[in-house]
Amino acid sequence: MLRLQAPGPAARPRCFPLRAARLFTRFAAAGRSALRLAADGAPGPGAGTVQLLLSDCPPDRLRRFLRTLRLKLLAAPGPGPAPARAQLLGPRPRDFITISPVQPEQLRRAAATRATPEKVPPKKARAAAEHSKEALRWPLPVKRLSLPSTKPKLSEEQVTVLSVVLKGQSVFFTGSAGTGKSYLLKRILGSLPPTGTVATASTGVAACHIGGTTLHAFAGIGSGRAPLAQCVALAQRPGVQQGWLNCQRLVIDEISMVEADLFDKLEAVARAVRRQDKPFGGIQLIICGDFLQLPPVTKGSQAPQFCFQAKSWKRCVPVTLELTEVWRQADQAFISLLQAVRLGRCTDEMTRQLQATAAHKVERDGIVATRLCTHQDDVALTNQRWLQELPGEVHSFEATDSDPEQARTLDAQCPANRLLQLKLGAQVMLLKNLAVSRGLVNGARGVVVGFEEGKGLPQVRFLCGVTEVIRADRWTVQVTGGQLLSRKQLPLQLAWAISIHKSQGMSLDCVEISLGRVFASGQAYVALSRARSLQGLRVLDFNPTVVCCDPQVLRFYAALPRDGGLRLESPDDEAASDQNMDPNL
Repeated sequence: MLRLQAPGPAARPRCFPLRAARLFTRFAAAGRSALRLAADGAPGPGAGTVQLLLSDCPPDRLRRFLRTLRLKLLAAPGPGPAPARAQLLGPRPRDFITISPVQPEQLRRAAATRATPEKVPPKKARAAAEHSKEALRWPLPVKRLSLPSTKPKLSEEQVTVLSVVLKGQSVFFTGSAGTGKSYLLKRILGSLPPTGTVATASTGVAACHIGGTTLHAFAGIGSGRAPLAQCVALAQRPGVQQGWLNCQRLVIDEISMVEADLFDKLEAVARAVRRQDKPFGGIQLIICGDFLQLPPVTKGSQAPQFCFQAKSWKRCVPVTLELTEVWRQADQAFISLLQAVRLGRCTDEMTRQLQATAAHKVERDGIVATRLCTHQDDVALTNQRWLQELPGEVHSFEATDSDPEQARTLDAQCPANRLLQLKLGAQVMLLKNLAVSRGLVNGARGVVVGFEEGKGLPQVRFLCGVTEVIRADRWTVQVTGGQLLSRKQLPLQLAWAISIHKSQGMSLDCVEISLGRVFASGQAYVALSRARSLQGLRVLDFNPTVVCCDPQVLRFYAALPRDGGLRLESPDDEAASDQNMDPNL
């Protein structure tokens, strides 16, 4: 049974049988869904069903709810509704003594049902109907859902950040590479109502990873270099202004690449357009990034002005929390080396260790190391040259865009290329999480070992040992005015080389790095920290002079409180506890 409780103490709950329920889950990721339920005994033609519409739900909680219903239906769909005459003449319906959440036995039965669908004989169906008539007790007791966890639990640090966000406070959370910033940000987005939540990032690729748009596209003020009055006028255009007015929570990822001047202009624009004098016009800010990684892009020798140097930063971001637990690397010695490089330090012993990696043989099972390059032109030339040297036929896969006229916008924001060319033996990399439990994650390395007959889809053998036929997937990005664009393409890219900028957020099993053309502080650290281990890393031309860090950033991090400055008010904090203890999707 599904029990619905309307708001208010006087409202009586209504129960609906789950038999023959239909779930509509296409838009669950956007917080919307529908259920069509049978209403026993409802009079009149067409009146025997109830449609339940769900909207603006936190996506993670909605998925857990739908998953629970699906498991219940698979494990025990129940008998069909009794005839109306039998219901009228029969005894008063009885309810279950307890309504329990999904139990391990039901999970096993659901798995068996998926594997070998079993037809229930009519006699067993009648016996099940009789068995369901048991002692009556009202109101029905409620038990808390407790499914086996399918995702990693959040750490205490991550729970603290999530708790602050769910309490409506503006927060900046930071941490070194591999501390789970991107994972936490996705969990935060899954815990917030979609309406009023705007996900943005400083770059198109980072925005696409979190299903959002670029900060510039949302703001609608172009490059942001125009005078403030002109920026306000641009933001007051009808389509752009409505986006600012509807925004209640603004997420900004990769904040290290946002300039201080742009942040101050956005803050002033928000107050002007929303006509509120509160910091950032009353919008809750959820900001993520590491200022010790890639800095803002500047012209010539001009020193970058980081976001924390903005005049409005402290007023808009009262809470700063730092994640310190590293998840990407397990070797403590390698973690310590990376932490030193992050702070711009490189001892003689560290130099010796990194130079010694030039002799590492990181290739395995026909999968060669991915070279990280500082410049995009090097990436394109390397991949094209190696592809041409492979023998055999070229297989071309062209993307399907929702609006072909906006292909350039999709090229800038979507990690998948408009045209993907592959050959047998091509080195490739996954661009999406396909099956985390099997190792098919964003950044997973593989080699093309064949092409499927018929559609010609590539078969890829990955370093984790899995061989998989890769099918097209879809990316969705938002552009100015809230318009949604999508691209359908194979979630693969050639992986003989990728740029350091596009590698942010990735974890690479075998990587080769060329640091000879490093041109920005933090770039060497970003490249080195992509590797999961020192054994899977090969640095071709390491020179300790490329390890550098901006003094302004060092002073900012030195001033941060080591405990993050906050703790959960109560260990029973309901929202954060729910996200941590029951993270099933």
